[in-house]
Amino acid sequence: MKNAITIGVDLGDKSHIAIVFDAHGNELEVATVTNTRMGIAKFFKRYPDSTVAIEAGTHSPWISRELEQLGCKVYVGNPRKLRFIWDSNDKSDERDARMLGMVCRFDPKLLWPLRHRSSQAHADLARVKSRDILVHSRTQLINHARAMVKTAGERLPSCSSVSFVKRCAGHVPEPLWPALEAIFKAIDHINEQIRDLDKKIDQLCQEQYPETQRLQQVPGVGPITALSFILSIEDPKRFTKSRQLGPFLGLTPRRDQSGKTDKQLHITKAGNRYLRRLLVGSSQYILGPFGPESALRRHGLSIAARGGKNGKRRATVAVARKLAVLLHRLWVSEKDYEPFCDKGYKKAA
Repeated sequence: MKNAITIGVDLGDKSHIAIVFDAHGNELEVATVTNTRMGIAKFFKRYPDSTVAIEAGTHSPWISRELEQLGCKVYVGNPRKLRFIWDSNDKSDERDARMLGMVCRFDPKLLWPLRHRSSQAHADLARVKSRDILVHSRTQLINHARAMVKTAGERLPSCSSVSFVKRCAGHVPEPLWPALEAIFKAIDHINEQIRDLDKKIDQLCQEQYPETQRLQQVPGVGPITALSFILSIEDPKRFTKSRQLGPFLGLTPRRDQSGKTDKQLHITKAGNRYLRRLLVGSSQYILGPFGPESALRRHGLSIAARGGKNGKRRATVAVARKLAVLLHRLWVSEKDYEPFCDKGYKKAA
């Protein structure tokens, strides 16, 4: 019987615990596997064509690709759905590996398996995320400089992050300059790195991912959001319906229904946190004072107009959810964006 061997693996930073089951569910081996390509290859070559269950984590992307190259069928469990593993009174690495293997033998769907992106997509998306880290670091440095100047009874002038060094360096009190000079130099250097990454991201969009140009037709969607959307999903055909993007990105409300009670809850916030943040940012632009008129904007404003304590917040999430559906539809159908069409697109010329 092919694929008769099932292996549950609890991933660790330096080593992994692997438990091997035969076709009848009997444990054949409990092994410690070194967390290196050589160690993984040495162990799993003994079980060709086996089915392997692991849990998503830091090492799961490259390990899943390594196991697939060795001929294994790999299921990457979703930690958010595996409460029976992490919420246990008797939790251990060996027990976690055993539970993963047992569940995978019974029905792999119970693992709510995830799909890791390819190594190339992972490397390209790393540029976008590196830029995000630099922007975050720059914000922290600017906030530190402003706070230090405030403690001296002064204030730095308001300006953009890009022009901060040029506009504010001359307003730092002289006693504080020796302490803040390094901060200003660091901000200036980070600005250069961000500009360099912006150029590389634009080049990446134009040369390797031309489909991002179609997505950028939508106001509020720039190269970073478009590229992140393409790389995070990677294969648009993995979703049979564009509406599946809402739950996939955690932009739909949680549900707790029992009998006649159906509570109104917050969104699940499942899936890709970074992409969700980008879509919400695009939604805020669409609904903001500079957002051009469109069916998408009108949809959000109509929700906000209903009032309520969280009317604007609900409108932002609703537009972000509809934006995700629209971007996927534009990508799959290869149609042009139409601002005043309910669906948001028309047939390509």
